Amino acid sequence: MRREAPRSIGDYTPLFFPALMLIVFFVVPFSTMIAVSFFKRDPAGFYKTDFVFDNYARFLSTFFGSVLGFSLMLAVLVAICCIAIAFPFTYLLTKQSRKVQTVWLVCLLSVLSLSEVIIGFAWSTLFSRTAGITNLLVAVGLMSQPQALLPGFGAVLTGMVYQALPYTILVLYPALVRLDPTLLEAARTLGASPVRAFFNVVTPALRNTLVATLIMVFVFALGCYLLPQILGRPSQWTLSVLITDQAIYQSNMPFAAAMAVFLVLMSLALVGLTLLVGRRENAG
Repeated sequence: MRREAPRSIGDYTPLFFPALMLIVFFVVPFSTMIAVSFFKRDPAGFYKTDFVFDNYARFLSTFFGSVLGFSLMLAVLVAICCIAIAFPFTYLLTKQSRKVQTVWLVCLLSVLSLSEVIIGFAWSTLFSRTAGITNLLVAVGLMSQPQALLPGFGAVLTGMVYQALPYTILVLYPALVRLDPTLLEAARTLGASPVRAFFNVVTPALRNTLVATLIMVFVFALGCYLLPQILGRPSQWTLSVLITDQAIYQSNMPFAAAMAVFLVLMSLALVGLTLLVGRRENAG
């Protein structure tokens, strides 16, 4: 079927409400944030109207540059870990019966109902010294005494991967379900093992989907706010935490706005890259 081009203004009516919501809840706030990022902080108040680049210059300093670098590195690690776990798991899940798939999908959806606060405090309990998983290791004789596994980078990474993993699986699931089974049958007929067929047939066939999912998880992890505070040290706080600290506790709204503008622009660029990858996949 061929899509017909709009012939009158009335054909655009369904787009009016989404466009209005986009303007009210994104364009206006984002424009205001950009304007505030050029304002000057007023020690006696909140800020005063001006047009300076001091906030962006400060953001490029060594300290804040290291925070940005850590946030990007953490988001990349979370995305890679989620793909490495979710891709083979989802592939094996699609090979199970419909009933088993339904049970697993319901469990994943139930995990999505948990808030970031609940996830953070649940993992902080598991990583604690008094009631954590190290007590089990002591019980089986692998450790001499229990110890706390937080705050630390490993705890932050684990918590963020746990939070993003259900989203990753649910995004990969439709693509793997639609995968042509004859491709695997042909690979098996030619003598390929299941593992070799997975890496040589399934992975290349879903390359664009994997890239898009990787970018999606990266953007999701880049905006993580609570888990780094609950499970990590101040040196492991992300840029989102720093933005809140500057806006609320330091009363430096212009500087917080400058960092937020950079974060939003980076997220929008990655989302655009995801759409481009998806469009190429559909065209192919």
